Amino acid sequence: MKEIGSVFKRRGNRRSFLKKSVFAAGAATLGPGLLGNELSAFIQDVKPGGLTKGDAAILRFLAAAEIIETDLWQQYNELGGIQDSEVPGGTGNPQYTAALQVLDGDMNQYIHDNTDDEFSHFTFIDAFLVAKGAAPVNLDQFRTLQGSTATGSSGKARLTNLMQLTVDTSWWTRYRSSANNPDLDPNFTFAQAIPTLFQGKFPAIPRNNNDLTPPDHLQAIANTAGFHFGFIEQGGTSLYPSLAQRVTHTEVLRVLLSIGGTEIAHFQTWHDKAGNAPPLTDPTTSNPTLVFPNLNAPPFGGEEFQTNLIMPEPCPFLSRKFPVCSIIRPTETQGAAMAAAKALTADGLFIGQTPQFFQALQDLASEADKARSGRDDED
Repeated sequence: MKEIGSVFKRRGNRRSFLKKSVFAAGAATLGPGLLGNELSAFIQDVKPGGLTKGDAAILRFLAAAEIIETDLWQQYNELGGIQDSEVPGGTGNPQYTAALQVLDGDMNQYIHDNTDDEFSHFTFIDAFLVAKGAAPVNLDQFRTLQGSTATGSSGKARLTNLMQLTVDTSWWTRYRSSANNPDLDPNFTFAQAIPTLFQGKFPAIPRNNNDLTPPDHLQAIANTAGFHFGFIEQGGTSLYPSLAQRVTHTEVLRVLLSIGGTEIAHFQTWHDKAGNAPPLTDPTTSNPTLVFPNLNAPPFGGEEFQTNLIMPEPCPFLSRKFPVCSIIRPTETQGAAMAAAKALTADGLFIGQTPQFFQALQDLASEADKARSGRDDED
């Protein structure tokens, strides 16, 4: 975390960089689905009036987060999902798809649909920003990372790196805890469901065709993906209600609550599927050796690890003076955007990215966290 923190302390000419590098000029960057008459009709349907500076900053950070999510989900879909006109790119990898389907026979369809959803989120938010007279977000200049070269990959340059992940699986026990809530207990450490997955750097997609064997190695990659799906979507599940508390206009609040609800649906799906990851040891790993334990047997088991307990356990909320309540957690709004940016960085998603990328991500998060409901402070 010290290294991650240092990345987010680098300063530059922030506003100048944002305006020149990340904020796109008008509608030209939104893609063929929202150009011309279609975008004009969209703008006419949006309520008139501009955005507060804070609302625009929140929407821009969420657009960037959705662009990042879309990039990683496209990589999963190219190799393990369904390729069609809705989510183009890649031709699929039968061996990886089969390993994912050990977690659920419909995994390829779920991956496809999650990818399609994330794409719709960022294109909508960017178009909404344009309709309100604000600049959308474009991260295309940062698509410089080498992705998988395994059969089925499109070979496109990427924003995110899925081949060196350090997956925080504490979301598993956090949602099962009846005694602790990260909003009330920020210093409490929730146990890792897969401890070694949080200790090393492991691929969640086959890096090349050598990763397709031996079978337990490929299955470990699919298992890693299963828990990574849950990590990514629980982040969005918390981020939208956290930032919704800072918006001013009811229409922007409607956007955040409506998109945030689909993130919850995603998380619930992946929470269930991760529990089907078969116990195994990846024979190709060491220091640490990647082990997926039987979460239903000692030293695991019980309410903290049992795989079919996927509903959020009631826990303390707002104050311990109130009865416990089943909730999304965390939803603390202070520093929520920066916390999300740091969590994605700690995950290893941006290994290989440029200092300019980290500066842009930090600045977008910082501007979103400065938003205050009902205020429109000028520079």
